[in-house]
Amino acid sequence: MQKQNILIIEDQKSETTNLNSWLTGDENDGQLLLDVYQDKKNIYVKSTIAGVETKDIQISINNDMLTIRGKREKEESIEKDDYFCQECYWGGFSRSIILPTEVKSDKISAALKNGVLTITLPKAERRHNIPIEIK
Repeated sequence: MQKQNILIIEDQKSETTNLNSWLTGDENDGQLLLDVYQDKKNIYVKSTIAGVETKDIQISINNDMLTIRGKREKEESIEKDDYFCQECYWGGFSRSIILPTEVKSDKISAALKNGVLTITLPKAERRHNIPIEIK
């Protein structure tokens, strides 16, 4: 199986351009970590999304770009001074990736089990050397 490069669109803050806000419209979104891999028939995208309900996750595909957005809600309000340590991220998160091959967008499925989101993207058959008739 030949390895293919996947372009990962990272949150990059700068004075002139914020790519994440361009894609999602929100500069304060957290970064979502992903595993992306393939077998002969599918591309798989996995991410740990603990503490998020399915109704709070949006998955979309636009041409060859897959986007995952969501929001992790805090269930309680705790004063900042009462924390000894605060490492968990609460609020919106998003991630977009450019897929390495065409997929069958009408066959994409997603499941959330035990805090792990798995997106299965069936590969579309690529046609090489498509002849074009000259008229």
